[in-house]
Amino acid sequence: MNPEQQALLRRLPGVDYVLNLWEERPPAQEVPRPVVVQGVRSALGQLRSMILAADDALDDALFSDSQLLHLTEQAVKKAMGFKLKRVINATGVVVHTNLGRSLLPEGVARHVAEISSQYSNLEFDLEKGVRGSRYSNVEGVLCEMSGAEAAMVVNNNAGAVFLSLETLARGKEVIVSRGELVEIGGSFRIPDVMARSGAKLVEVGTTNRTHMSDYEGAISNETALLLKVHTSNYSMVGFTADVSLKDLVALGAKYHIRVMKDLGSGNFIDFSKYGLLKEPTVQETVAAGADVVTFSGDKMLGGPQAGIIAGREDTIEGIKKNPINRALRIDKMTLAALEATLHLYRDESRAITAIPTLRMLTMPVKVISTKAKQLLNQLRKLGINRLEAMLISSSSCVGGGALPLQELPTRCVGVRIDGLSANSLDRAMREAAPPVIGRIENDLFIMDLRTVQHEEIPTIASTFEKIMAEQ
Repeated sequence: MNPEQQALLRRLPGVDYVLNLWEERPPAQEVPRPVVVQGVRSALGQLRSMILAADDALDDALFSDSQLLHLTEQAVKKAMGFKLKRVINATGVVVHTNLGRSLLPEGVARHVAEISSQYSNLEFDLEKGVRGSRYSNVEGVLCEMSGAEAAMVVNNNAGAVFLSLETLARGKEVIVSRGELVEIGGSFRIPDVMARSGAKLVEVGTTNRTHMSDYEGAISNETALLLKVHTSNYSMVGFTADVSLKDLVALGAKYHIRVMKDLGSGNFIDFSKYGLLKEPTVQETVAAGADVVTFSGDKMLGGPQAGIIAGREDTIEGIKKNPINRALRIDKMTLAALEATLHLYRDESRAITAIPTLRMLTMPVKVISTKAKQLLNQLRKLGINRLEAMLISSSSCVGGGALPLQELPTRCVGVRIDGLSANSLDRAMREAAPPVIGRIENDLFIMDLRTVQHEEIPTIASTFEKIMAEQ
């Protein structure tokens, strides 16, 4: 630290001095004193960092009362704001894990608001007037949609897999094809989940080929479960072979061993009818005879985060009674959202229209192109010469670890601003209110209109206008 920096550090006032300035000119919004104190400390810390990082002399205005108040107000505003906030998804990733995965349908969100703000019959049997089960609120419609004899819900699919394994195979062997030992988001791996459940992993086959004889040869007196995992987040092509669920169920019946199928990103609709790649549906999986089927609620199903367990009644009842189930159970808001979402599936055409995830996945390029042109026109109407906007043909993706090979043709708007790098523009869009999350390609800020809602288009244009006004 040089003498000039030491002198500048001595000029920094104490916390009490800035607090007095604040109290002389309080903001319109009442702010708790502890927040103001923390804001003052943050402002002073910011100035201290600027002094230590400066190579040249700093402007005296940085130490003025107005600047101290300005920095404090910025820190207080940030502290008083919510950390979790709405963003505009312009990435083209429909089920974007980092951005909250699936959007709830508007009617579902209203139902959740009503249930969460009022008392409900969460665990109360209205017909009998006694305590009931929270699963009864959603089990009926789950069985109706899946064809399963029984069903239950926990907080996510990793929890569903863990609870099922812990109940059915703790201390026993579970046979799995080596090519199905997948890793899901956040470095969670099937072998790790299995180890925590107390089940003993028995790998069979090779990475690319597993045969019926591999499973049968591994069966012993300690075998409790045959597990098949759908590789929804990657695809293997070429010299491959695997055993169908139906054949595995037949093998399980021969040796009186239960069969479990982890679908990962489960879906009730055959998306191949809408031009997407074929994915096994929940109904098909249950019909194949699996004792237990697990899948997510917030991926291709388009509902809230949840892990759904469906299958044979005796097996599901055993899982329900596991004491660990209480640690994984879902609350009234998740139950309300899941039930309302599932009701929409009773009419497939209505589900495609009403559930945002399904709507975006099946959205025709013509509709996306119309939205892209609307945004392009609004940006050009700003009349900013430095801003160059253009239409771009590209591809969206499903996201959420589903359909990794599926490319969805889409239309994007790319923006370049003279004198502002793509990285700087990306940062400015992320710092906007609401933040606009896009991607950078070829020194352009790219916005994919597949995942941008119609009502968000004017907001994006307004954000660009504000950014340019600050330049």
